[in-house]
Amino acid sequence: MTTPLQRDVCDPWPIDLCCSLADDVTPELIARWQMVASLLLWRLSGRRWGPSCPVTVRPCRRSCMDLLPRSLVSWGSAGPWVPYIFGGNWYNASICGCSSDCSCGELCEVRLPGPVYDVQAVQDGVDLLPADAYRVDNSGDLVRLDGECWPTCQDLSADIGEADTLAVTYRTGLQLDESAVAAVSELTCHLLKGCGGACGCAAAGRNVTRLTRQGVQMDMADPTTIYAEGRTGLPLVDLWLSTINPYRLTSPSRVYSPDLKRPRIQRAP
Repeated sequence: MTTPLQRDVCDPWPIDLCCSLADDVTPELIARWQMVASLLLWRLSGRRWGPSCPVTVRPCRRSCMDLLPRSLVSWGSAGPWVPYIFGGNWYNASICGCSSDCSCGELCEVRLPGPVYDVQAVQDGVDLLPADAYRVDNSGDLVRLDGECWPTCQDLSADIGEADTLAVTYRTGLQLDESAVAAVSELTCHLLKGCGGACGCAAAGRNVTRLTRQGVQMDMADPTTIYAEGRTGLPLVDLWLSTINPYRLTSPSRVYSPDLKRPRIQRAP
């Protein structure tokens, strides 16, 4: 079992506050609780939404053989073509690119563990590639577009930026929409009202389970029960969580294959 590329977020989600705050609430205090709200919603949503911290990987280029079962591939040959048997016939698989049912030609691509939120930099040897030299297909196929191809192999003992190396810096996560912005904005307001000097609690009146008017008797829901169910007691936040994470997953689902070449990530120094 390998660890995920990134465990937390580095930048807060965008907010659009629509609540009244006390006069002593500073921009620094808003930024602090905006970050707290973003971290909480990222964890409650199954650690799938919003951009992660940037991560730099040293990927291996994808070859056409990766699409075929190992039982159909003959590994005993050398050269730019690898023969394999399919349906009783011999074919040659090119190791210089891949073609698909939707492509008239071969595509030069590398596979990035995703979903990819955005690609921030691609360093091919000593060259920093422009953004129009590649694109991302599906959830993490980085396709070369400038007529060149990704290197067949790289020198992993060399530092990034040296000859015969390839490094991709990118962020993972699903794109945030307006519903996510509304949810993190409501949670930010709630946290500010509890810790920013304003009076009252935005969720207090919505967690009442029983109210006796003349006897002035009010029963409140146990907050530990609400939190244990992966909810906050805030209507927009809980509505968003119920639609994007209905089964209350704590982390993204992952599938592992011994045939899949995972990119190398330098951990230390």
